[in-house]
Amino acid sequence: MKVLVAPDKFKGTLSAAEAAQAMAEGVLRVYPDAEVRTLPVADGGEGTLEAALAAGAQEHTGRVRGPLDREVTASWAMLDRGGIKTAVIETARASGLLLTEPSVQTALAAHSYGSGQLIAAALDAGAEEIVLGIGGSAMTDGGSGALCALGLKIYDDGGAQVPLGGAGLATAHRIDASGLDARLASVAVRIAADVDNPLHGPEGAAHVFGQQKGADATGRQLLDEGLQRWAELLRTETGAEINVPGAGAAGGFPAGFLGLTTARLERGFDLVAELTGLDAALDGADLVITGEGSMDEQSEYGKAPMGIADRAHERGIPAVVVAGKITLTPEQLAAHGVEAAVSLLDLARTPEEAFAQAAKYVTWGTQQALEGA
Repeated sequence: MKVLVAPDKFKGTLSAAEAAQAMAEGVLRVYPDAEVRTLPVADGGEGTLEAALAAGAQEHTGRVRGPLDREVTASWAMLDRGGIKTAVIETARASGLLLTEPSVQTALAAHSYGSGQLIAAALDAGAEEIVLGIGGSAMTDGGSGALCALGLKIYDDGGAQVPLGGAGLATAHRIDASGLDARLASVAVRIAADVDNPLHGPEGAAHVFGQQKGADATGRQLLDEGLQRWAELLRTETGAEINVPGAGAAGGFPAGFLGLTTARLERGFDLVAELTGLDAALDGADLVITGEGSMDEQSEYGKAPMGIADRAHERGIPAVVVAGKITLTPEQLAAHGVEAAVSLLDLARTPEEAFAQAAKYVTWGTQQALEGA
């Protein structure tokens, strides 16, 4: 039997690679002679870099400006895909919320400059394609900071450069893209984004996601005004309308790139599946094991485990799910071809125990799912 083990992360407890290893151990307890392949996956946000590394990408590390200017060490990866050098970058590594202590002040000041530095490093290394995973951001700057790191200038009405950060955009009067890194014109920039929020407005980046970054109502309004101003400047410079679905992801990070480069938005899971060779791995499998921290209603909309189950179902391959928590009904799971599912919360005596000993329970849950399937 050939078994493909392809989970996403169990957020806060196990990385996707750690979850895959624990699941593989559970498979071998039931089928000791099975040929088990592990393939950690992601949905295009945090975990995308790890999935690329597990697929054979080479890791690169450097020092960049964090979301509040303090230098941080951030990694990115280069993957050779049939002779195409593809850089894989997670903006959270340089500009992530976990690098801050969220407050009103940090929400207004946070920027994406360090993510632009990672892009520059990838260009210096000869990247012909850049994949950007953009979850977990600290900033609401419309990608302006990253573009400034790549040569863009943004001026206020007095001719001074505006400060980095979302609040600074509210004072922006003019942009100068003449110094923007020319290599961006010849490199494919692919942005993984699974939310449909526009850049600004009631459903935009500031009003929907600003609170979790520390912004109060006044701060969210100021950030939204900055994003509106940013959209106007980009429209004036390029003629592009960038207040489109998906542009509001990760503090509006895609917006500037949609306006000033050839970037395009793509469904995150599909992009990661392509990078990791998921389809080829599925084609040789007899059974698929997948899962993540929580399988809930959101899992049916672009999340990796359901995407894997769907692709397995299309091929007639049974799928088994092991997750920290499962709120989907058996009927909902079955509609995606899931034949057995186990929640760690049903195995552990307490949620705290499941959280503290996640690897142990993932292994046990996998064993239980296979024995009961």
